[in-house]
Amino acid sequence: MRGVVWDGTRVAVVDDLEVRDPGPGEVLVAVRAAGLCHSDLSVLDGTIPFPVPVVLGHEGAGVVEAVGAGVTHVAPGDHVALSTLANCGTCAECDRGRPTMCRRAIGRPGRPFARGGRPVFQFAADSAFAERTVVKAVQAVRIPDDLPLTSAALIGCGVLTGVGAVLNRARVDRGDSVLVIGTGGVGLNVLQGARIAGAVTIVAVDANPAKEAVAREFGATHFLTSTGPVREILPDGVDHAFECVGRVELIRQAVDLLDRHGQAVLLGVPPAAAEASFQVSSLYLDKSVLGCRYGSSRPQRDIALYAELYRTGRLLLDELVTATYPVEEFEKARADAVAGRVARAVLTF
Repeated sequence: MRGVVWDGTRVAVVDDLEVRDPGPGEVLVAVRAAGLCHSDLSVLDGTIPFPVPVVLGHEGAGVVEAVGAGVTHVAPGDHVALSTLANCGTCAECDRGRPTMCRRAIGRPGRPFARGGRPVFQFAADSAFAERTVVKAVQAVRIPDDLPLTSAALIGCGVLTGVGAVLNRARVDRGDSVLVIGTGGVGLNVLQGARIAGAVTIVAVDANPAKEAVAREFGATHFLTSTGPVREILPDGVDHAFECVGRVELIRQAVDLLDRHGQAVLLGVPPAAAEASFQVSSLYLDKSVLGCRYGSSRPQRDIALYAELYRTGRLLLDELVTATYPVEEFEKARADAVAGRVARAVLTF
């Protein structure tokens, strides 16, 4: 079968990939669509270190082909969106409703794939850039059959991360002000999360002025090409600042632009050894700097919620899919994503 494999030096679309059958508590999914996320690109440029060879992709949707023993919540033929959280469901963090903090689901990549008899790693417990993938049952969330799979794929990372950061981590409230630095796939979902939460002033910042129209479509009330004029709009600062780029100087700007009791939420991924700084005394007025993994999501609950918000017209998905590419055109999709020509490139099988 086909898949996108990174060997540490070269990324290629191969057609000799194999995947094992699902074991107990696992699901085999025929992937129909997968979004090309910045995290996939970060593996290729070394920002996110990962063992190789590896099948990339972690934002997908498809159709269940087979289930292992003990799986009852999905069945062959069901449409599912995939999450990257291979959480155990039984540890203290899972029991508290914090599956993103499950220690058994972080840093333990499996190898359900093979090429020429050699095992191949799975990226983010998902590997959606393959015609078929095996995931833990908890990662497969049933979605309505009328939800386009090219749109549903984006729920699995961009929506869970961006909207989740607003609703679950920052808990933006009605009337709050929000600053979003970077309007890529995650940033756009932060914008619409802020809109859904009832924020009144939503300021989007992106160095590319061509992104203004789509930023406003997703919820921005103001658009800037730098953070300099933010205090002209909000003289006292912002209640919530989301850094969605992964640059330490922008993290500093997010912190500096907070109002009293404000919080800066870090979503962008800088190099692993990057360090950021801020003025300590600036935090004493109840300001906070918050990390956020995967939107602090509970995928079995949140994916179903976002699917329903989409069906009622409150959550935008189709508008995120600015271009689809057959998997064989991975390099074109990659080039368009790197150049910022698309909000989200979606690979199809």
